[in-house]
Amino acid sequence: MNKYELAVVVNAQIDDEARTAVVDNCKALVERFGGTVTNVDDWGKKKLAYEIQKMNEGYYYFIQFESDGTGNAEIESRMRIMDNVIRYLCVKQDEA
Repeated sequence: MNKYELAVVVNAQIDDEARTAVVDNCKALVERFGGTVTNVDDWGKKKLAYEIQKMNEGYYYFIQFESDGTGNAEIESRMRIMDNVIRYLCVKQDEA
């Protein structure tokens, strides 16, 4: 099992319940495609480096998980079409 980190920027203009639902959907996607969520790090509301879809702020979440890597392409394709997800990035963590 390899360790991965999924960084997600969520729309800051939605309410807390909707934002929680988006993060829960991200965790469910990871588990659905063979991953095990180990940690969810909530960085809160931050200013974006540049304007995205006429928004200047977003909520940052970092989801660490373990997976064999076979479902990562499917996770990314599902993240691409999720509502209220502004940006996402899935990276493999070093074994250091």
